Amino acid sequence: MVQKNFHRSRYQRYTGGPDPLAPPVDLREALSEIGDDVMAGVSPQRALQEFLRRGSQDMRGLDKLREQVNRRRQELLKKRNLDGTFTEIRELLDRAVLNERKQLARDLDDDARFAEMQIGSLPASTAQAVEELSDYQWRSPEAQQDYDKIKDLLGRELLDQRFAGMKEALEGATDADRQRVSEMLSDLNDLLNAHNRGEDTSQAFDEFMDKHGEYFPENPRNTEELIDSLAQRAAAAQQFYNSLTPEQRAELDQLAQQAFGSPDLMSQLAQMDSALRQARPGLDWDNAQEFSGDQQMGLGEGAAALRDISELEALSEQLSQQYAGAQMDDIDIDALERQLGEQAGVDARTLQELEKALREEGFFDRTADGRLRLSPKAMRQLGQAIFRDIADQMGARGDRQTRNSGLLGEPTGS
Repeated sequence: MVQKNFHRSRYQRYTGGPDPLAPPVDLREALSEIGDDVMAGVSPQRALQEFLRRGSQDMRGLDKLREQVNRRRQELLKKRNLDGTFTEIRELLDRAVLNERKQLARDLDDDARFAEMQIGSLPASTAQAVEELSDYQWRSPEAQQDYDKIKDLLGRELLDQRFAGMKEALEGATDADRQRVSEMLSDLNDLLNAHNRGEDTSQAFDEFMDKHGEYFPENPRNTEELIDSLAQRAAAAQQFYNSLTPEQRAELDQLAQQAFGSPDLMSQLAQMDSALRQARPGLDWDNAQEFSGDQQMGLGEGAAALRDISELEALSEQLSQQYAGAQMDDIDIDALERQLGEQAGVDARTLQELEKALREEGFFDRTADGRLRLSPKAMRQLGQAIFRDIADQMGARGDRQTRNSGLLGEPTGS
């Protein structure tokens, strides 16, 4: 018996932009509503803008989308705060100190009494206490473990602000793992500095990715794409810092020196941030936000929230269409789908296509002074629609209709 080989095919939703098999946008409703506004004395340009703002019965307009974007931004600010890492470090420190005190109480030597005095006189500041204990000889293995977690957590959080997924990837990392990260940062800073000097970094980029590509799941194709990705995250990390209270900033500055047990990591990250800021000065490095919620976020999660907020603010401006030279194509559909879901992207893309079709199908033209007006084609279609409406209304009243009329237009034909 001959065996037949069957090939399994898998089908999924098309994601390469507008669906090429989707039906064309229906211009009739848009043209009708725009025509109503024009007949009411509104300029064609204004009528088109108002239609795009309010949308239709089955499609959200720009105003509704912008309202949802602004609501999403407010939810992030009102439900969350930036205390997560500070709280977690304080809890680890308190637990370490408690376990150490229990161990010291069981030890009877003089050194134990001296250690009790040292533990008992720790400053109230978390950062200062962590720093003072950096050379402390722990007697309790549990206390030592919790203190080491503080240094590990700080390193992973600082990296997670700037590199996707680093907090989870380095959980339980060895000294060798941390050394590889240090080498990556050193090579990255060399690459960024070469780029900022105007050198051709094509070969250096390829060598860098061959060696360290595992740290970059975005898989950038060249130095510019690498910088774009890293600069967005670094700017968010700076905004996180700007959004802290003065006391929190001072505490983070001091704590960061203990990340992975030395100030080296923070020094490398500071060099990277400086190079990225030089390469992308147009990003919003100086912005700050005020969080007021109860849901705590760590350094990495907080920076991610600030990236979302920056994206939402940009979307709000794009959807407003109130700035000079605004165009519907300015709206970042991918960002809109990330923040509000797929249907929001569908609605915005449909609005873009409607505006484009109305212009390209010849329903608008420009006067000599550059003003937009309804074209003769649009006026004919509007006229036909008006006559159909009149006929429908007369038919609904039961009025007699005839194709013939008299000389004076009398419908009896006389």
